[in-house]
Amino acid sequence: MEKKYGKPLGDLIGIKSDFFEQNERMLAMADGMADVFAAQPKRERCKMCSAPIEGEPLFKSHKVWYYLCPKCHHLSGEFQDTEAFANKVYIEDDYAYNYTAKDRENYEKRLNMIYVPKAQFLVDSLKKDNMDLSEIDLLDDGAGSGYFVRAMRKLGAKAEGIEISRAQVEFANKMAGEGILTQVDSEAIADVLKKTDKNVISAIGVLEHIINLDEILDTIQENRNIRYLFLSVPMFSFSAVFEASHQTCYNRHLGGTHTHLFSDDSLKYMADRMGFEPCAVWKFGSDVMDLYRFICVTLEQNGNPRLKDYFSEKFLPLIDDLQFVVDKSEFASEIHMLLKRR
Repeated sequence: MEKKYGKPLGDLIGIKSDFFEQNERMLAMADGMADVFAAQPKRERCKMCSAPIEGEPLFKSHKVWYYLCPKCHHLSGEFQDTEAFANKVYIEDDYAYNYTAKDRENYEKRLNMIYVPKAQFLVDSLKKDNMDLSEIDLLDDGAGSGYFVRAMRKLGAKAEGIEISRAQVEFANKMAGEGILTQVDSEAIADVLKKTDKNVISAIGVLEHIINLDEILDTIQENRNIRYLFLSVPMFSFSAVFEASHQTCYNRHLGGTHTHLFSDDSLKYMADRMGFEPCAVWKFGSDVMDLYRFICVTLEQNGNPRLKDYFSEKFLPLIDDLQFVVDKSEFASEIHMLLKRR
């Protein structure tokens, strides 16, 4: 299996500037979602392997206790991500707007800096597994604003996407100048996956948001047309630890709509249950960027803006090297993985 580590972080500072400049607003938004989460029934079983949740939680972060499954090491929040929770945070509170409003000015920049490298990794990995570019027929599930579909098309692959948010579908198709995405209600996604004849399914930052995860995984398993699954998920990592230790800073990684985090073991469990196996992995995180952000925000909160600037001057040149060490430690915040049907 091919393994790749690292990805430059410097350009993310400009793209993710809201995380620095609007910490209080975004923290309040995440805390509001935590309150909605806390109103749901208690979780009794692991989100991934359904093993009983027993014993003491591992830690508390931003109002929520988290349990590490002793069987698959998946990290689950203490409450269930129910349909009521999803309706509130994704629909009533207009999650799509929160996720895309800033992107209108930066669409092409985000496409080229963030999504084209991911698409290139997928195309290269499939080529190494003897699938030519002309053979790729991809369906992007949870396609958001269409970035990954656009990136795949930019590289010459056949690609289209499905998305539950009408606003994001409209935005994506407007940016693309053509109908690259189709709006599909959440309850109909499993049926689309059941009937698709696409040979590659991608889910970039999607699985952590799916309420009926078991149903979706079973559907992919049963559809033999699907030969590959390309996914990106948030991992239990240093970022989660940094967030737990900085309660006055916006928790972008664990919290809000991220109610659980994956591990290498839980991903292996998931692949095995579907009859898939990994053939390429790219591990790169934003852990060091999160730490940098927390220090900067905390220094501002403590009335030390000049020290923040001095710290930034010294720390930023080191950020990619430090993150590469974290990535190689296998405890980084993000993974991209290509799974192949056995």
